[in-house]
Amino acid sequence: MLRLYHLPLCPFSRKIRLALAEKGLAFEPVEVEPWRAGEAFYDLNPAGEVPVLLDGELVLCDSNAIAEYLEEAYPEPSLYGTQLAQRAETRRLVFWFDVKFRQEVTDPLFGEKLLKRLKRAGTPDSERLRRGAANLHHHLRYIGALYEVRRWLAGDELSMADLAAAAHLSVLDYLGAVPWEAHEAARDWYARVKSRPSFRPLLTDRVVGIRPPPHYEDLDF
Repeated sequence: MLRLYHLPLCPFSRKIRLALAEKGLAFEPVEVEPWRAGEAFYDLNPAGEVPVLLDGELVLCDSNAIAEYLEEAYPEPSLYGTQLAQRAETRRLVFWFDVKFRQEVTDPLFGEKLLKRLKRAGTPDSERLRRGAANLHHHLRYIGALYEVRRWLAGDELSMADLAAAAHLSVLDYLGAVPWEAHEAARDWYARVKSRPSFRPLLTDRVVGIRPPPHYEDLDF
């Protein structure tokens, strides 16, 4: 069986959990806090980051490397699309959310509000929080614009682009940091992803001392 080392509210871990579920792959989840992990975990991934996937004796690190591996090793159903144009667009948008969105939104909001607390690394930086919240509006408008002209973010089929975007937004939604009321199209897209069976295990994740808003696990939003 596949084994996934993950942190429940890590967006990159969530992306892989969603991909595994969408492909119907059973896996053993192993929760780990990388900053408290011992040498055994660093032997698996010298970078000391999650997710890490074990497929037999094969050790896979980095969420994009893992996602690409799953697509090649377990090709059905495809999460990148069957047409070259959609596969290219999917990869472009995965990069958008895992790099641009992460730098501009996830790191300032999730990093300051939750990771600092988990790591006991001081108090949140109010200026970073302000910038992250402002940047989030731009990205939600972009998601809405894509969804208004496509069935899913990268085209006619659900793809890794949707899973990557939803993974990042889900951790922010847990913190009550997403202004859904101002972005109806993005909210409609997110509700559609959230209603999929693959998403439901994520909605049961909890962090001690932090309660998500009531709509967090409501499939009807």
